Amino acid sequence: MKYVKLFTISNIIFLLFIFTTNHLIAQSLPTRWDELTASDWNNALKQSNYTCILPIGILEKHGPHVPIGSDLIRVREYAARATKKEYAVVFPDYFYGQINEAKHQPGVFALKENVVWNLLEATCDEIARNGFKKIIIINGHGGNPELIRYFIQTRLEQPHNYAVYFFEPHTDSAYLQQIKKLHRSPINDDMHAGENETSELLYLRPELVKMDSAKNESGMNQHRLNIPNVYTAIWWYADFPNHYAGEGDKATKELGELEVNHVVNQLSDAIKAVKADKATLLLQQEFYNRVRH
Repeated sequence: MKYVKLFTISNIIFLLFIFTTNHLIAQSLPTRWDELTASDWNNALKQSNYTCILPIGILEKHGPHVPIGSDLIRVREYAARATKKEYAVVFPDYFYGQINEAKHQPGVFALKENVVWNLLEATCDEIARNGFKKIIIINGHGGNPELIRYFIQTRLEQPHNYAVYFFEPHTDSAYLQQIKKLHRSPINDDMHAGENETSELLYLRPELVKMDSAKNESGMNQHRLNIPNVYTAIWWYADFPNHYAGEGDKATKELGELEVNHVVNQLSDAIKAVKADKATLLLQQEFYNRVRH
């Protein structure tokens, strides 16, 4: 019995050592792709379960008061905070999306449609070539979702050894009640550089926000085009020629903190779920096999 007890205690000590060592390795590994060393790479792949985050922002005017890179700043922060809770590798700053509707404003970086598409495809292919099997896109720009969904759907066009996931946070009644308590402008009119977005920047990067400029331009809907049940590309410019929709001067740090934490908590849960997901790649391969035959 004495030897059995010693053996058992030794096993427990050994297991604790392994657990502690792995935990320390996980904590010491940078999450950003560009901050990893080559010798870190295999550990990062294993610790992330071959999962990479691709945060997509945009460079566009955000009213007269918040930074041109607001969308990029927000998704970068979401990823950085979420991966502290659930480890994954985060691809560096990516701001090549769809933003043709704002080309009349300063600081806008709008690439041709084929370049946007080819860059996104090449980026995902290169992420996969480096060993990742799962790519989670986080988007910060309202003009990107249609592009991203269609891009993901076209991954079924031909076989790929990786899967792309699109993280889309949801709201529930409890969260909406919290928002309503803090929100000071009409919620339905708050779409771009308004109270919500400005609040997040006040929380994340207050030194970049110029609140005294928030009223220098109007963020009100101009209602210059009204064709019921019809979509046309010029709709956003018709309504918001200043590329500003809402009342940024009503923003508060408290609202921003609530919004950021809400997204980060959901994102960390999504990362954990994607890392554990075994079905998507198997089903994807089954689909490819059936198409081929």
